[in-house]
Amino acid sequence: MEENRIASLPKVDLHCHLDGSLPVQMVQSMLGKQITPQNLQVSADCRNLAEYLEKFDLPLQCMQTAEGLRRSAMEFLLDVAKEHTAYVEVRFAPLFSENENLSCRQVIESVLEGLELAKKQCGVSYNVIVCAMRNHSEEENLRMLRTAREYLGNGVCAADLAGNEAAYPMKEFASLFKQAAKWEIPFTIHAGECGSKENIREAIELGAKRIGHGIAMRGDKSLQQLCAQKCIGVEMCPTSNLQTRAVKDETEYPLEEFEKNQVLVTINTDNRTVSDTTITKELLWVEQYCNQSDEDIRKLMKNAVEVSFASEEEKHRLWKMYSGLVI
Repeated sequence: MEENRIASLPKVDLHCHLDGSLPVQMVQSMLGKQITPQNLQVSADCRNLAEYLEKFDLPLQCMQTAEGLRRSAMEFLLDVAKEHTAYVEVRFAPLFSENENLSCRQVIESVLEGLELAKKQCGVSYNVIVCAMRNHSEEENLRMLRTAREYLGNGVCAADLAGNEAAYPMKEFASLFKQAAKWEIPFTIHAGECGSKENIREAIELGAKRIGHGIAMRGDKSLQQLCAQKCIGVEMCPTSNLQTRAVKDETEYPLEEFEKNQVLVTINTDNRTVSDTTITKELLWVEQYCNQSDEDIRKLMKNAVEVSFASEEEKHRLWKMYSGLVI
């Protein structure tokens, strides 16, 4: 598919972190000092996920006030709109912005306000996924989920578990997500980004509707088939997966393997700024390195609609948009 055709294709991005996707000029403006792309983007010699996560320090400084959060959310959605995005699920960790002047509730409301202001300008539909963090206590994460639950269906669509997966295995968070299930909060979980198949299996057993990254199930046909049988979406992020060394190089990328085993694969950005990417770039990458045809690209977008946390009304709108699409 030609680049301009992918650029004009209506797109869905389900795995995108707000703090990792703030426009460089906005960060520079808000912090009042010279910021170069290199300050926010991961270098080519990044060794692992832990090193990758260091790039979030500066953008998080922009998200410590209500106005900073509103502007961050607004600028993010306006930026996403530039590449014909139809729907995005943006995720962030509310507790990273909570402070003596800002409650968890105010943090969530500020982000939702900014997104809604931007939507009125650009028309991009959105939902928010709130991230529990692996390095936070269970008590803190539960408190955040309890607050976020109040906004479920009104801007917030689901929860997630993010952070350094290698340092905090999935088994440590079983009770947290059992409670999320009792509260009827849908969730996706970052799992299999750092080589652990067991983290993926445990996330599925806990009731995750989607898996973030899921790279570690490469070569495990039974685990891939389990995802397929349960209609669990896998949020793949090629550029990020290469940068964090989840895969050694493009020859190891398991997209085609997952597709062969009927996994509901989606292609996403992860962190637009940190990874210096867009959903257009990601789709061009899988077309080049993973033998994705025009029909495959459309299937990836339709998978995203199917496994999204959008309302049935929103899904119907997106399905209708893709049903008559010729690419």
